[in-house]
Amino acid sequence: MNYVKDIQIDENSLDIEWLEQAQLAVKYAQYWNECNTELIRAEENVKVVTAELIAKVNEDPDECLGIGIKPTVANIESFYRNHPDHKAAKERWIVAMSKKNDAEIIKNEIAFTRKTALENLVQLHGQQYFAGPKVPRNLSNERLKFSERQENNKRIRKI
Repeated sequence: MNYVKDIQIDENSLDIEWLEQAQLAVKYAQYWNECNTELIRAEENVKVVTAELIAKVNEDPDECLGIGIKPTVANIESFYRNHPDHKAAKERWIVAMSKKNDAEIIKNEIAFTRKTALENLVQLHGQQYFAGPKVPRNLSNERLKFSERQENNKRIRKI
């Protein structure tokens, strides 16, 4: 997904932009949902790793904490918080949280800000702010051209 490209509005094709707005909003809502699911899985993974490390300490405290060190709450917490598996799980959680937050911002910008901008541009167009053609356009053809331009842009970016 290319948020920077998707949020842009072609003021010469407001009708096409309106036709695409709902699909764009749904696309980014689905992306936000995927990111949210990933975050929930990362949170659960942190809990599982923590529980496994605590169980490991309780099974063999001498191996995990050192000989003669009592398995107190503070010692157990120190063990699992400093363990590489716990640190890696927390890092995955932080990345997932950041990605979800970014996705939420993007979703809202597409769904609300872009929609409002389209509404305002249509009002300006209705007040003849823009100089444009007087002949009605064939929306089916224009939408097809718009889709073809998007496909060409995707191919260019992949190269």
